[in-house]
Amino acid sequence: MHSLLFKSLPFLHPKPRCFPISHLTTTAMSVNTKTRLRGVVFDMDGTLTVPVIDFAAMYKAVLGETEYRRIRQENPSGIDILHHIESWSPDKQRNAYEVILDFERQGLERLKIMPGAGELCGFLDSKKIRRGLITRNVKEAVDLYHQRFGIMFSPALSREFRPYKPDPAPLLHICSTWDVQPSEVMMVGDSLKDDVACGKRAGAITCLLDEKGRYGSSDFTKLDLEPDFKVSSLAEVHSLLETYFDLMP
Repeated sequence: MHSLLFKSLPFLHPKPRCFPISHLTTTAMSVNTKTRLRGVVFDMDGTLTVPVIDFAAMYKAVLGETEYRRIRQENPSGIDILHHIESWSPDKQRNAYEVILDFERQGLERLKIMPGAGELCGFLDSKKIRRGLITRNVKEAVDLYHQRFGIMFSPALSREFRPYKPDPAPLLHICSTWDVQPSEVMMVGDSLKDDVACGKRAGAITCLLDEKGRYGSSDFTKLDLEPDFKVSSLAEVHSLLETYFDLMP
């Protein structure tokens, strides 16, 4: 499928509209030639939940101030702390995981659902479209989300499932469980290097949730990752699903 990038879509009442801004071709997705969609897979932190974890503070606590600055300069698009510590000694790795887990548990105390998540999931349910979840957070966080907000995802894969994002394995596992093709599934997340990369590598449709306009074309070029859609809210995901896809269970 040819990549089709959409702007952060302005919220216009009663519902948002989608405006294509990139290279449209005769084979590109359009309202008249809708692509079949059978499932949507979500990231959790920053996508289904409001961001609450101070990742910079967490990385500094794990790496130390000097090492954090060095790695940050080498990786301006972001630090992949989980992959970074995999090469450490068992004892050092264990200590790092304890620090990470402490930050995550503090985040659980402030867990808030992302605006529009309930409505979007309700819409998917009304269309009988499958809902899955992939997070690099722990299973405890996923279980709490299910319990606190009463919205279930299946499969819901936490970082206990290896390998984790940006490896395509968790998304391919969900497609296999659903018995659908990756091209019939959309991956929605707020991270270009984790969520969009995972979706692209699996062959799925990708939607980047960019609430604050962090990402632009230069970021897509730098990482060679161009999402199929870019939105600024989950309400806009609802709109583009209705407009550009044939929703088939």
